[in-house]
Amino acid sequence: MNSRLASLQPYPFQRLARLIHGVTPPAGLAPIRLSMGEPQHAAPDFVLEALKANLAGLSNYPVTKGSIELRQAIAGWATRRFKLDRIALDPERHVLPVAGTREALFSIAQAVIDRRVNSQRPSVIMPNPFYQIYEGAALLAGARPYFLNAVEEHGYRTDFDQVPEEIWRKVPLIYVCSPGNPTGAVLTHDDLAKLIRLAQQYNFVIASDECYSEIYFDEAKPPVGLLQVANDLGIRDYKNCLVFHSLSKRSNLPGLRSGFVAGDAAVLEQYHQYRTYHGCALPPPTQAASVTAWNDEAHVRANRDQYRAKFDAVLKILQPVLDVKKPAASFYLWPKTPQDDETFARGLYASQNVLVVPGSYLSREFEGANPGKNRVRMALVASPAECVEAAQRVRNYVESLD
Repeated sequence: MNSRLASLQPYPFQRLARLIHGVTPPAGLAPIRLSMGEPQHAAPDFVLEALKANLAGLSNYPVTKGSIELRQAIAGWATRRFKLDRIALDPERHVLPVAGTREALFSIAQAVIDRRVNSQRPSVIMPNPFYQIYEGAALLAGARPYFLNAVEEHGYRTDFDQVPEEIWRKVPLIYVCSPGNPTGAVLTHDDLAKLIRLAQQYNFVIASDECYSEIYFDEAKPPVGLLQVANDLGIRDYKNCLVFHSLSKRSNLPGLRSGFVAGDAAVLEQYHQYRTYHGCALPPPTQAASVTAWNDEAHVRANRDQYRAKFDAVLKILQPVLDVKKPAASFYLWPKTPQDDETFARGLYASQNVLVVPGSYLSREFEGANPGKNRVRMALVASPAECVEAAQRVRNYVESLD
């Protein structure tokens, strides 16, 4: 077996399962999971119809690059959404469909990272807390994770000024997540411009995980994206910039496993070759259904409306008893807990049959601090009624601690 497998840490949900093992929640309370960020809103009917209408495509092997119709739909959506008016997003050179962002965020590290940089083990920068795929991807590619603590004092945004010069010199890849998981923080135009200039100076690839970009609260202020900033800066061919998007959150289609990576044409040319060996082309029915999803915005706006209503209702219940704020975007709450985060999560489950993820499971101890300690992640993905019921149960638990 690959010896690097031993360096992987248990996934947060494995740790959560161990934490609550042997606990029997009240039988009279139906279980509510706020732990997993799996969208529960209904999938768009027209997408499901397109999927069924194209089942005959299962008789054909798909190509890794995907259909031209899909790549055109993706390029069109990204151009409209991120106002790419200076640097054209070419569906032939700048776009590659992927089987959801999870596999692409993992595999890009395997394709990009050279195991030795100047005779040193490379470092991969990532936010802390973070999506654990980043860490696993770096470790299995032979790199060392370098964490940037996302703290409240900096608005939970990644502070690139904290990275020492010697780290920048051996970085082939940096992961950023905006809007962030689990904090919901959004990197600013200035943040991303600074990062792009660093990438040009030190020649590393930026992997920008933007899978929550379409869940925000102010229709007039959608989160800025990496390609948008590269376009504004006039970065030709989107050099050093890659963005990762998915239909999972945007269109409530997590099981479709459909997304894309777009940006640097030179990197994508070689990444396409890697993926040809990797064997992860999207099935033709998935591609046809994805075209319809990327071409429609009405269902996405309706989706945001549901999240707005849930956040307003839940925060009205929780804010009198918890230190919790509305995020800039995404569907997570990241409250401080009145006791140790593991104790809180276990106690909440034991007394209220509500599951949340301890924040320390989503972070690593770095520079003497775990930025997830004494916080929990709550995903408001269930129905409005369930989210309100869960919020009331959380409040009941907190009030029982007094």
